Amino acid sequence: MISVAIQKRHGAFALNARFEAGLGVTALFGVSGAGKTSIVNAIAGLDQPDTGRIAIGNTTLFDSEQRIFLPPERRGIGYVFQEDRLFPHLTVKGNLRYGRRRPNDHGKGLDLERVVTLLGLETLLDRLPHRLSGGEKQRVAIGRAVLSRPQLLLMDEPLANLDALRRDEILPFLERMCRDLAVPIIYVSHAIDEITRLADTLVVLDAGKTIAAGPVAEVTARLDLAPLVDRRDAGTVLDGQIEDHDGPHQLTTVSFEGGRLVIPAIGGAIGERLRLRIQARDVAIATVPPNNISTLNCLPGVIAAVGAPRHAHQDVQIDVGVPILARVTRRSVTDLGLRPGRDITALIKSVAVERTVAPGS
Repeated sequence: MISVAIQKRHGAFALNARFEAGLGVTALFGVSGAGKTSIVNAIAGLDQPDTGRIAIGNTTLFDSEQRIFLPPERRGIGYVFQEDRLFPHLTVKGNLRYGRRRPNDHGKGLDLERVVTLLGLETLLDRLPHRLSGGEKQRVAIGRAVLSRPQLLLMDEPLANLDALRRDEILPFLERMCRDLAVPIIYVSHAIDEITRLADTLVVLDAGKTIAAGPVAEVTARLDLAPLVDRRDAGTVLDGQIEDHDGPHQLTTVSFEGGRLVIPAIGGAIGERLRLRIQARDVAIATVPPNNISTLNCLPGVIAAVGAPRHAHQDVQIDVGVPILARVTRRSVTDLGLRPGRDITALIKSVAVERTVAPGS
């Protein structure tokens, strides 16, 4: 268990962060300037908070009352920065082996061959960094940090400097690594799609303060947090498992706590866990059960809450067994009489559902 409760003032900026995290990936999310990097720098020992405490299990890294401040080299923490920071004179294999040689044996880690396979580095081992793409460099940097056998891995927006193509290239490697690495990871990002693919726990920061922390599915469904997410990115995360494949129609049925969803066919085995993401703008609402429509996913539910108006739209939280968000126009809220407690049907197009392998599966 990682425990963070710290305060730090940088000029006019005041950091007041508090959260706990366990195994798996804990994402720190917020807009630029929210305090994400300040937190990971404090955990790494690169910056000392004014007051508070940071601990990993029974090891105290910082405690202002007990006057404990463990130096970075004794914390057993791996750090992946936005920039790759590879040694230019060492090959990929040399950079990876450097991580393995570091005097740090806090975590179980993975052996070199396994890391090379997980990150798809087999054909790159003899190359120097200047012959690598941005995505390849970042994969090597991640591998080097993992091979240092950390008890905690910090990743500070590792994809922020990559273009969309390189970012999409590296995300599947990150997914595999996060599933296979038995080390807790704190992952910093302002991209909600990265977080929903990788994280188990979500910590939301705003102006230096922790305003929410909990399971990703629970936190992303909260109406009060929607203003902090990019206007087009608000949505819901659902964890489920494959229930059935419809070969002739190239569809897959996924069961989740609230029912079933039909999505375009995927190649997983029956029972395989996966995560679904449904953007709020792709959910429509009907006040009577619809007939003869093309939408395959019609989920009966109850309106749990209606958010405050924002421009032309309002966010509506719907209980379908689990909470999901719908983004509709303010006019629809008025014309349909959408209010808490009303029975409705949530309509979700199959082709609008995004899927990924579930973290930890």
